[in-house]
Amino acid sequence: MNRLTLLFSAAICFLALPSQAQQVEVIKLPDLQKRLSRATDTTYVVNFWATWCAPCVKELPYFDQLTTTYAKQKVKVLLVSMDYASQLDKKVKPFVLKRGLRSEVVLLNEPDPNTYLNKIDAKWSGALPFTMLVNNAKSKRATFEKEFTAEELQKQLQAFL
Repeated sequence: MNRLTLLFSAAICFLALPSQAQQVEVIKLPDLQKRLSRATDTTYVVNFWATWCAPCVKELPYFDQLTTTYAKQKVKVLLVSMDYASQLDKKVKPFVLKRGLRSEVVLLNEPDPNTYLNKIDAKWSGALPFTMLVNNAKSKRATFEKEFTAEELQKQLQAFL
């Protein structure tokens, strides 16, 4: 009985250890612009979201599923958190870990929307969620200031490709 209790206790301790959390890099606007202007034939699906945005949270699994669905194609999903950088450890990383997001997640550390919105997209009002599809080799770009359903997102990406 002691051995069983010991094994059970060890298993509980092991399961209680934090798993390896996905890294969430904090970036500035020039870093994001550099990523989005690469001369590559990869299609980037860039979703701007925040932990406090209910429509964003609702649609995130649809974006994350693209990472798996298009793993063997030149499609890359980038999830750009618009939370404050001060919330990185308290909110963003736990959120990403809890939901098991597989897509790359970055946090855009730019406190003044007036300085970056037009540089990301002239049509963006700043509302979330906001999504961009970008393929620089094909000179293609599409933007959406709306919440997606899984079907709508898949349809837009297929039409873009």
